[in-house]
Amino acid sequence: MRDFTKNHEWLSINTATVRKSQGLDLPLTEIIEACVRRDIKAISPWRDQVAAVGLHTVSKLVKTHGLKLSGYCRGGMFPASTAAGTQAADADNRQAIDEACELNSTCLVLVVGGLPGALAGQAAHKDLGYARDQVFEGIEKLLAYAKSCNMPLAIEPLHPMYAADRACINTLEQALDVCDTLDPAKSGGLGVALDVYHVWWDPKLQQQIERAGQKRLLAFHVCDWLTPTRDLLNDRGMMGDGVIDIPKIRGWVEAQGFNGFSEVEIFSTENWWRRDHLEVLDTCISRHRSAV
Repeated sequence: MRDFTKNHEWLSINTATVRKSQGLDLPLTEIIEACVRRDIKAISPWRDQVAAVGLHTVSKLVKTHGLKLSGYCRGGMFPASTAAGTQAADADNRQAIDEACELNSTCLVLVVGGLPGALAGQAAHKDLGYARDQVFEGIEKLLAYAKSCNMPLAIEPLHPMYAADRACINTLEQALDVCDTLDPAKSGGLGVALDVYHVWWDPKLQQQIERAGQKRLLAFHVCDWLTPTRDLLNDRGMMGDGVIDIPKIRGWVEAQGFNGFSEVEIFSTENWWRRDHLEVLDTCISRHRSAV
């Protein structure tokens, strides 16, 4: 396993981690400049943050500073209750691929979606199986376009608590089943983004990481699970503050040949987003060395 204790060469910052500074929205341009000043080599920006300052502006900054993208957040949200909704999702996902290509991302992360309308508070139906079928069909269509653009797709399984509204793919096993059906040759165009927050509890985790192998492991996200957790979406912990054995999981991942970035992704309304973003970045660097 790689030694992270001496530097932060393999640290990436998911820009949601410093989306806010002292409770105020922080522009992506400022996030990028702060990362560069701290010699952070990689980021993973969110599409809304990119759109707010302009794709061309972000692309120029990334290229000027020689930054890498450990991923681009996010595509997905495939299920819809109407044909028009499906068409809109397909078009938006193709656009996400185009943006990821412009930024030279390692992959486009897919948060696949759940029951249509549930995220807005009113699910159109209760048929989770049908939603999963729509996810499969959506990825199948998108994969052809992604391959033509040479942009790998990384399915991110989310914790089962998000099955209704954010992602009906909830285990690494489910994600790999989709990968193996749509890309049996393991071409490198379809894989998974493994976020410890979502999968740490899974009794099959080590087995499924071994099943994934190097070609399927496209991204690795870290944070921590707090006890108690005050908000299941927006109370993620800094690495080392919770109950996840992150080094053990990283060891399993790296044993398969993964040698990419460890991407810090923290949503924290009541803690880290209330602090100064420079303090948060410095803490990420320190904990990447000591707790990842």
